[in-house]
Amino acid sequence: MRIITVEEHIGDQGLFKAGQAKQQANAAYFTEVGTSFRGSLDDGDDKLPMGLDFRTTNGLLLETGEERIAQMDKHAIDMQVLSYSNPAQDAPPDEAIDLTRRANDKLAEKVQAAPTRFQGFAALPWQHPEAAAAELERAVKDLGFVGTLLIGRPAGVFLDDPQFEPVLAKLNELRVPIYMHPGYPLPQVQIPYYGGLDTEVTARLSLFGWGWHNEAGVHLLRVLLSKKFDQFPNLQVISGHWGEMVPFYLQRLDDTMPQEMTGLSKSITGTFKEHVYVTPSGMMNLPHFQFIHSVVGAERILYSVDYPYLTMAGARRFLESLPISHEDKEKIAHKNAEGLLHL
Repeated sequence: MRIITVEEHIGDQGLFKAGQAKQQANAAYFTEVGTSFRGSLDDGDDKLPMGLDFRTTNGLLLETGEERIAQMDKHAIDMQVLSYSNPAQDAPPDEAIDLTRRANDKLAEKVQAAPTRFQGFAALPWQHPEAAAAELERAVKDLGFVGTLLIGRPAGVFLDDPQFEPVLAKLNELRVPIYMHPGYPLPQVQIPYYGGLDTEVTARLSLFGWGWHNEAGVHLLRVLLSKKFDQFPNLQVISGHWGEMVPFYLQRLDDTMPQEMTGLSKSITGTFKEHVYVTPSGMMNLPHFQFIHSVVGAERILYSVDYPYLTMAGARRFLESLPISHEDKEKIAHKNAEGLLHL
């Protein structure tokens, strides 16, 4: 069974350096010291995916050649869709267009060097929405990319803001998805909601423990409730970490915000199931999967590991051992990705 994973990251030194000052300012409580999951690169297939130490991860973000392919072979992962872990919108506005263009060109070279193993999501200069739409079109039509990935908010506001409609319109036109990945919570939220605890506890709670998943879920709901999916009927979103909490509250959302109040063409659940794909992002947990499978169905699940923040160890075994039909396993493993990404 072929396995395609769609949330697999690489790094770009240009984007990293350009956005470093803003990232440090936004991450009031984030420290690299100790802020990592446990696990190692040599974890065997008897274990589920575990995180790498950040010092190891930072090196692996820059490795998209033999070492990464060797890890994919070791754990029987056939293809990764690569995306930059550096938020392009953190770069100074006067540098963003050139930086993202060069980063996408470099990613295209990596994909072209191993086209049966890698595909790419584009980085976009969100600081300039019209230019971002143009770069998306170039990345898809000229470089062969299969969509874009956005880390966090595109600016101090969310993606539902009218200024970003040129990008949504281009996604709709090209029929490629946007992966809405978590990012740092707004500082105005991070400090009062997560501050005052032990520094390490605050860091983890405000980021990958809870905070950025909650914010990513709010981000997705804002896009949905702002009627963007009605406005752009071909728009498709990918949401990691089992949908960033949203699927677990779909019934509650329908009960409290019916169509006659939202003005949506379908219920919130109906809109979600028509426009959103979810992935595990390495959260290989059976109860989570079973709930998601029952709510959205196998047709709306993609597979992802979140490498190199998590290892690929155990990813194939988890999928193969799921108590579902072989047909559903194949949809999740590769067929849904092939259809959505035009592979």
